[in-house]
Amino acid sequence: MNIQNVMVIGAGQMGGGIAQVCAQAGFNVTLNDVKEESYAKGIAVIEKNLARNVEKQRMTEDEKQAVLGRITKSLDINDAKNVDIVIEAAVENMDIKKSIFKQLDEIAPSHTILATNTSSLPITEIAAATKRPEHVIGMHYMNPVPVMKLVEIIRGLSTSDDVYQAVEEMTNKLGKVPVEVNDYPGFVANRVLMPMINEAIFTLQEGVATKEAIDEVMKLGMNHPMGPLQLADFIGLDTCLYILETLQEGYGDPKYRPCALLRKYVNAGWLGKKSGRGFYSYS
Repeated sequence: MNIQNVMVIGAGQMGGGIAQVCAQAGFNVTLNDVKEESYAKGIAVIEKNLARNVEKQRMTEDEKQAVLGRITKSLDINDAKNVDIVIEAAVENMDIKKSIFKQLDEIAPSHTILATNTSSLPITEIAAATKRPEHVIGMHYMNPVPVMKLVEIIRGLSTSDDVYQAVEEMTNKLGKVPVEVNDYPGFVANRVLMPMINEAIFTLQEGVATKEAIDEVMKLGMNHPMGPLQLADFIGLDTCLYILETLQEGYGDPKYRPCALLRKYVNAGWLGKKSGRGFYSYS
């Protein structure tokens, strides 16, 4: 399978980052979003990232323009009829993802690989919304995408070896490190990370230490680059809550139950950096 034309669905933080690294690697990218303003915001972030690379002499102005020239705007999912792979980076909601994949299955050519950037939802269930489950796979990029090297590659129950190999090869071309993971809720990254973040929130709720102290202990004592509460703010507290609920539902294990303080913050609209306030203030 030769991948050259890529469609990314969702121009948000993850989708925009995926589009950027694909274009930088020489792929032709169609960046799709349902809203004009969302696309405009996403492409503005890409331009800002590339301008920073020029300032730091990581690329030339001509290279920057070449990367931008490989990104095409799309507000219509029917543009999937001309691509070799679609990477879906829409909101982390199973019903929405199933709806998107059902549409893609009807629009995209038979050879097109349908990939999802889901961080926790079952690939097999998403694939069941299509008539080509062997062509459906998970590509879980880490945030921020242009910086982080890891991509979890998740096979669904029916994912073919050819599709896996094509996605692994593409990931290498992006300068990322593909790691094969089996299809279980949370995969590896979030199955290990989210209980740690949740326990840090319980520690804060119980008054064991301040948020600053908890983060400092994990940074200095465990050599983490960022404390778990600050990291939760950067991920988005609503996303953390959703992933924990997915883990609890998927495994039926009470150890994944979300801390009440996390739920309270989300209900208050304190979603972290993106809303201006979470465990920390970003005003």
